[in-house]
Amino acid sequence: MAALLCLGGLVVLLALWVRVRGLDYVLVHQRWIFVCLFLLPLSVVFDVYYYVRAWLIFKMCSAPKLHDQRVRDIQRQVREWKKEGSKSFMCTGRPGWLTVSLRVGKYKKTHKNIMINMMDILEVDTKRQVVRVEPLANMGQVTALLNSIGWTLPVLPELDDLTVGGLVMGTGIESSSHIYGLFQHICVAFELVLADGSLVRCTEDENSDLFHAVPWSCGTLGFLVAAEIKIIPAKAWVKLRYEPVRGLENICKRFTEASQNKQNAFVEGLQYSLDSAVIMTGTMTDHAEPNKVNRIGLHFKPWFFKHVESYLSGDYTGVEYIPLRQYYHRHTRSIFWELQDIIPFGNNPVFRWLFGWMVPPKISLLKLTQGETIRRLYEQHHVVQDMLIPMKHLQAAIMQFHQEISVYPLWLCPFLLQPGRGMVHPKGQQEELYVDIGSYGEPRVKHFEAKASTRRLEKFVRDVHGFQMLYADVYMDREEFWEMFDGRLYHRLREELGCKEAFPEVYDKICKSARH
Repeated sequence: MAALLCLGGLVVLLALWVRVRGLDYVLVHQRWIFVCLFLLPLSVVFDVYYYVRAWLIFKMCSAPKLHDQRVRDIQRQVREWKKEGSKSFMCTGRPGWLTVSLRVGKYKKTHKNIMINMMDILEVDTKRQVVRVEPLANMGQVTALLNSIGWTLPVLPELDDLTVGGLVMGTGIESSSHIYGLFQHICVAFELVLADGSLVRCTEDENSDLFHAVPWSCGTLGFLVAAEIKIIPAKAWVKLRYEPVRGLENICKRFTEASQNKQNAFVEGLQYSLDSAVIMTGTMTDHAEPNKVNRIGLHFKPWFFKHVESYLSGDYTGVEYIPLRQYYHRHTRSIFWELQDIIPFGNNPVFRWLFGWMVPPKISLLKLTQGETIRRLYEQHHVVQDMLIPMKHLQAAIMQFHQEISVYPLWLCPFLLQPGRGMVHPKGQQEELYVDIGSYGEPRVKHFEAKASTRRLEKFVRDVHGFQMLYADVYMDREEFWEMFDGRLYHRLREELGCKEAFPEVYDKICKSARH
């Protein structure tokens, strides 16, 4: 009883303090209070609900039957839109705050919202080695199910909340991408409802042009209702080797060598300054040395990027065995390193032991509650970008990032870019090794200005025939955008499929200079 009274008193005092200081002040300057007291518990409820729901639906085998009903409902909504005169563009009815992207889609207020409630795993076909999933199934769901039956995705992007639809219509990458390519390269079929309400299936052999055009199109060619994705046998552990490297030239040399070595199932680099990094290489195995096991996913364990940094500060190499699923989601608990700006003491051992099991807060809830003040501050004083650069330009790219924004750590993830005819492919007809440079945090340079600094980075990326991930803020004008991306097939299909009246062009949907 005394404890409840004490807790009640604290809540009352907090409410009074918020009233005196103002909600905006608290959310901006003491955001951790709101996150710890409200968003963390709410995030746990979300996770439990969606996990139990997905497990029950899959076990009861009800997903395929429900799926067909949902597809027919989407077709009905599209046909009604046409019957009403096609007065505005269409988009998915999913609220903008639910997406992992930091961008808030204001277009949802003016477009016709098509409700797509499709978040289930439909089928795991181990003979064909594919999993068929709905677009809102997320990576947390997929790994929980696949790993429990001995399978996994060849490319499994990090964060639990990333959805299949977002990874197909945008893109996705993981430390195995130097072998398998981007997420789009492990997809074998897409099912879409088009602008006329028809349902089509596209593969490499059937409706091949559409199959190649869908990735990176951001939902501007049709509504994705299902995808078939390759799966491979999983093993219980990842044997991970940590190697601290110093000197920029040496970092780029070692990282390139590790990425070219196909014996490495996983390759990743965390660069902590211009001339210091840790390069990690891993393989899957069924057996682990007991004294080298590190269950990094346990709630009381240090955040992964801090654990990796210990090899750099100690200047020693090391080998650990990490459970496969915990390895896949190694950056989830700290949202890479973004959570340190939201909960500054989040990696403190006391906090991890007491509250680490609730971390991280859902990115969608952070977006929903950030308010216009925080959004403006983030836009002007915070960088979240992934730039895809040919590996041969890695050293020059890191120098450019250092001069323009100087955000550390940098995430280095190699990938094999395969030839194709969609929006993203190498210059020639040969596959080429690229690297994703991920920059997330507060710039340390005094001259940083969000638009000007990002535009200079974008120009560098265009000049070396690189690409910018479209979940982030894009400041290019239309001509620059289509200089970076190959729009020939995309524009032809928009004409042929009647998309011009049904969906905005991808540039108008995602670029800051086009959005209002």
